[in-house]
Amino acid sequence: MLELLIGLPIVAAAVAFLCPSDRLRPWLLPAAGLAHLGTLGASAYAGQPAAPRVWLGFDALGTLLLGIVSLLFLLCGLYAPRYLALRAERPNRIFCTCYLLFLAAASVVLLSRHLGLLWVAVEALTLVTAPLVYFNRNSRSIAATWNYLMISSVGIALALLGSLFLAYSAHIGGSGTSLLFDDLALNAGGFAKPWLRAAFVLLLLGYGTKMGLAPLHTWKPEAYGEAPGIVGAILAGGVTSCAFAALLRVYRVINIAGEGPFARKLLVFMGLLSMAWAAAFMVRQRDFKKLLAYSSIEHMGILVLGIGIGGAGVWGAILHAINNGLTKGAMFLTAGNIHRAYGAKTTGEVRGALRRVPVSAGVFLAAFFAITGSPPFGPFVSQFTVLNAAIGGGHGRAAAVFLILLGIVFFGMGATVLSILQGTPSVEAEATSFRDEVANVAPAIAAILIVLVLGIWIPDPLGDLIDQAAAGLEVRP
Repeated sequence: MLELLIGLPIVAAAVAFLCPSDRLRPWLLPAAGLAHLGTLGASAYAGQPAAPRVWLGFDALGTLLLGIVSLLFLLCGLYAPRYLALRAERPNRIFCTCYLLFLAAASVVLLSRHLGLLWVAVEALTLVTAPLVYFNRNSRSIAATWNYLMISSVGIALALLGSLFLAYSAHIGGSGTSLLFDDLALNAGGFAKPWLRAAFVLLLLGYGTKMGLAPLHTWKPEAYGEAPGIVGAILAGGVTSCAFAALLRVYRVINIAGEGPFARKLLVFMGLLSMAWAAAFMVRQRDFKKLLAYSSIEHMGILVLGIGIGGAGVWGAILHAINNGLTKGAMFLTAGNIHRAYGAKTTGEVRGALRRVPVSAGVFLAAFFAITGSPPFGPFVSQFTVLNAAIGGGHGRAAAVFLILLGIVFFGMGATVLSILQGTPSVEAEATSFRDEVANVAPAIAAILIVLVLGIWIPDPLGDLIDQAAAGLEVRP
């Protein structure tokens, strides 16, 4: 089963590259996504054992986040054929190939149980997603792609240095351990603490860059702003989930080694810094796709804040990774529709979207309320869990700052969202050919409905997986 999860998208990518038809090639995406999600579901149902001392394997955290990435990929895959048909002026061979390779690389990241392999897979994730950012092939997209590659390269270099520091900490600690995460956790108590602390700082900055944590977040606004909505969806919901998982793998080792308090202080600081930075730039932001980039920075801050708070905050952070991934998917797909309908993405040019593309705009509005933590959507539950853990865990000042920043984000983001949704569309906007269709709105509707359900009811199997993932970090809610 495990081999299929990696092999299927690689084979599909090879077929996509060799396929001569631009019309047929995009259908490989939903086919591969369905096969991948079905294989993962069958593996989870069969209860694949978490075998020790392997480079790739199943565990609760990997299965959970890979399930979200796979589901998001399927929804984007269903969106892809119609979108690429409307973009027939662009060849889609490289796009489809790299989109499928993204799924393969994400699978390796989330199933990796080896420190070195994890780093290689995260680097591969950067390389296969860069051509997707460049899809529009104009000066702005090439600048965004270059920025994405350069900043990500800095992050991945820091992560490599941190991995070497972690390995050296184990070496001079005399444990003689391998770089398998199970072995690292087993022997972590004997690691050299100064090197271990330095390793975590570097790994936090490195994988935090891929997540988009401030201050190394600068690739996000340009990449999200210039990439198609279907690409923004997997960057915000897929790549960030992979980087979050990588950070959690390292955090577990640090925590077991007895350096949890040090790590958690850094995580709380980075979380609040990212939220504050994002909130400042979301106020009066005119570009609604860049607005989503800053929203992603904010929510990456919430994820690491939850881990830093500990206790039930870890449970809330893992649930929030699920909610954020699906909500961002819905937002980027519908933002892409609005962009296509108007040929613009700023508040000065986009007005009356509820009249021009009512279904897309309606889902975008629902997703706005979801992502800002409004009930009854899933992010309300996960954010409230993090807030409650902060208050109950003696982090009163962090909880107060958290609440204030959530309020700033709600009003700052709301001003832009309502500005583009209300009013009367311009004559130029009415003249464009784009219209809401089942093919371009159904995936986003499905995503936001799942987020709505998660705000009302968390199925027992999902709750059990979150429990196991939190317990695997040596922190029980």
